[in-house]
Amino acid sequence: MLNHASYDFKQTTEELIMTNQNPNSTSSVTSNSNLSLAEQLARPELLALTPYESARRIGGRGDVWINANESPFNNSDLAKLNRYPECQPESLIKAYSDYSGVAAQSIVSTRGADEGIELLIRAFCTPGKDSIACFGPTYGMYAISAQTFNVGVISLSLTDQYQLPSDFAAQTADAKIVFICNPNNPTGTIINKKDIEQAIAAMPNAIVVVDEAYIEFSSTYSVADLIDTYPNLVVLRTLSKAFALAGARCGFLMANTDIIDLIMRVIAPYPVPLPVSEVAEKALSEQGISLMQQQVGLLKEQGIRLSQALTQYGANVLPANGNFVLAEFENTQQVSQAVQQAGIVARAYKDARLKNRIRFSFSNESDTDRLIAVFSSNTLSPNTKDYQQQ
Repeated sequence: MLNHASYDFKQTTEELIMTNQNPNSTSSVTSNSNLSLAEQLARPELLALTPYESARRIGGRGDVWINANESPFNNSDLAKLNRYPECQPESLIKAYSDYSGVAAQSIVSTRGADEGIELLIRAFCTPGKDSIACFGPTYGMYAISAQTFNVGVISLSLTDQYQLPSDFAAQTADAKIVFICNPNNPTGTIINKKDIEQAIAAMPNAIVVVDEAYIEFSSTYSVADLIDTYPNLVVLRTLSKAFALAGARCGFLMANTDIIDLIMRVIAPYPVPLPVSEVAEKALSEQGISLMQQQVGLLKEQGIRLSQALTQYGANVLPANGNFVLAEFENTQQVSQAVQQAGIVARAYKDARLKNRIRFSFSNESDTDRLIAVFSSNTLSPNTKDYQQQ
């Protein structure tokens, strides 16, 4: 069983608070060589926290298990559903380790990538004091998760080419955690791996979180292989997209073991339900991965068809690096109404940077045919603005 719960509490709370007074200054990060970077950036009170030890973590040997106030009756066809699951199922962690190439001790399974976002904020950001940074337009849960914990949000903008601004390091100087979504949602654009690595290196006193929820659609851009190189790097993953398990809510947080130890102090006792673990392990089997890759290929094919149809209609279509495409229209309201009347639900946004844009998720061939038919219909007038590809 993976030992995610072994911690060494050597310093007093007073010493830790002194060390962490200004975690974003170089002097404070190097002021105590006995602490790892993760410990210096962490909320100081967590370093003196003894994590809750659930009955399953404590474990034991025997034939009669009466240590967790569980029911002895299993009323389900699924074995052991009346028992609490492991906090971090060893077989699931190993399966994702084999798939990702990241060491098992550097992986935590979470309830989707969303829980990973919240765990990081809880572990490293002091409410009312610290801030996160993110580059928009991007996934809204970074900011919302921070705001629900009374953590500040430094909202920055990507360039017109949807890349990191040249002065990103200065703009994020006061942030404890910096989120970079790559490929980015909702634009579908991507930042080169070299540029991501330069960003990680340029922000050594912040936790840099690269959200790779859509990485299976652009796998060569992953920075998961850099986890052992950069102690401030965290990579978030999910089985919701390419693995077709959105309803299972299974994600993964990958980082060096110092960060993993801190995450394990704030995670819930049983974050991975037994049915989720079993479904996820099946998806991560050799057969499951092969199926995922096949379906990713099919979705990309439909994405190309859709992008071509939207471009032919006259929309400004951004390059698609995930399982969706973002298109800009002159007649957005008319397009939205036509899509809705066809019984199709797409995604529009309130963000001013996404004005007149609609996001379309890739789907199967029949769904794509229906959507393309909307833009080929005589009832939808042509898009009149002459867009140029960005």
